[in-house]
Amino acid sequence: MRMNRRDLIGAASLGSAISVAPGAFAATQTSATGPAPDWKRGFDNQRVPDLGDGRFLNPLMAGDHPDPTILKDGEDYYMTFSTFDSYPGLVIWHARDLINWQPVGAALTKTIGSVWAPELCKHEGRYFLYIPTKGPNTSWVIWADRIEGPWSDPIDLGLPNHIDPGHAVGEDGSRWLFLSGGDRVRLSDDGLRRIGEPEHVYDPWRYPRDWIVEGFAPEGPKITRHNGWFYMITAVGGTAGPPTGHMVIAARSKSIHGPWENCPHNPLVRTTSLREKWWSRGHATLVEGPGGDWWSVYHGYENGYWTLGRQTLLDPVEWTDDGWFRMKGGDLSQPIAKPKGGEKTGPHGMALSDDFATLALGTKWNFFRPAPDERSRARVANNVLHLDARGTAPSSSSPLLLIAGDPGYRFECDIEIGPGGTAGLILFYDDKLYCGLGFDGERFVTHQYGIERARPANPRGRRMRMRVTNDRHIVTYDTSGDGGKTWHRFDRGMEVSGYHHNVRGGFLMLRPGLYSAGTGTAKFANFRFEALE
Repeated sequence: MRMNRRDLIGAASLGSAISVAPGAFAATQTSATGPAPDWKRGFDNQRVPDLGDGRFLNPLMAGDHPDPTILKDGEDYYMTFSTFDSYPGLVIWHARDLINWQPVGAALTKTIGSVWAPELCKHEGRYFLYIPTKGPNTSWVIWADRIEGPWSDPIDLGLPNHIDPGHAVGEDGSRWLFLSGGDRVRLSDDGLRRIGEPEHVYDPWRYPRDWIVEGFAPEGPKITRHNGWFYMITAVGGTAGPPTGHMVIAARSKSIHGPWENCPHNPLVRTTSLREKWWSRGHATLVEGPGGDWWSVYHGYENGYWTLGRQTLLDPVEWTDDGWFRMKGGDLSQPIAKPKGGEKTGPHGMALSDDFATLALGTKWNFFRPAPDERSRARVANNVLHLDARGTAPSSSSPLLLIAGDPGYRFECDIEIGPGGTAGLILFYDDKLYCGLGFDGERFVTHQYGIERARPANPRGRRMRMRVTNDRHIVTYDTSGDGGKTWHRFDRGMEVSGYHHNVRGGFLMLRPGLYSAGTGTAKFANFRFEALE
């Protein structure tokens, strides 16, 4: 019964999302036939990519992990993603087999703006993260001698009109950042300042005029040196909007200084049918696997689940006789043989359930758009999270949020408030779009569409256990006065399939979390998360 309901919801989301004239897309890739096998399950029943039989199933990183930047460092691989307004930000993940990833920690703890499409690299034994931001519009660099940190304070490079830096070292040893729009800028030898102004060096390949895209928007240039060539991998067509817009193109040059020759096989990746599992695929980086095979990581939206944000995908790469390459994974809906070699260093992902023995800020929990002193609001003692109140609602309280990567899940928590406090559980896109349930000492507070909707009577007082279920966009709330032994359905539900970027903008995802507003301190304990199959 659940399978039928899920299929119907997915079909309804697809049908309402976009309609096209027959023959509008010329299919250049073959859509998968038949259903993919079920995912394997890990922490909290979350889906994981490793099927345990020598194959994996995308997504590689479920949930909001956009603009992946990946570094091969000997036998180790490190990866991080755009974290936008979430802090601590730029959580670095580690793997040795390219499939099973574990969090290392957050590299960025100082709020510098909304983080877009960073670049992680290593040069002469030192790690660097180049970080473009919006508000302020510029790019920064931080560095560390160990991947675990400590990382330096951010240094402003003064690049107000570009995003998506891609680090490259030329055949002459010169260091560069390649930038959006086909531009680049020289870096100092230590990589901590720019030399001169950006220059235009590349005119990206253009798709046919009748293709359905969001806009040209060349971005995400990544440079790979292989067999005497520099390969530049770029995204065009727009990151979101029509599912057929975002795509991967390539160019190459014998010199870092050009000229750049566009690949005759462009685009190398593009969603061409609304039947495909993954939409808006692009922003790719090439990486050599542990056994010498080659792979590409990029992001895409899951069909029917824009609310999960852009998820990281892994696609096998084959070098061709003409010195170019192709992606072999098709529409990525079916299992793929795992990379050769490498070792599994631990189970994939992490538990989202939390007993609050420690404060997992920057790996598990992140503040949304925090003030400089936000960290001081949160502390743990005796397996209880104490979160000082801020603001008057989720929109102004800088809530604590998680990244959930499954289409269906539930989470619950014991919550206790003091006089003057309001607290609760939420599904949060941004400060203008969220839903959830909170309470003060006398009334519940219902949040819908980013606004307060009603304040019905609260018979439970200042302490209760609360549960939120998001079952493939159908949201329900339950409360309990006896610690979860008996539950009572709250008379207010939601449908949240529209809580995503193509409605609101911002490139974010709908994230579960908790908030504390008003005055005083709210206490949270025994937080439990469970993905639904």
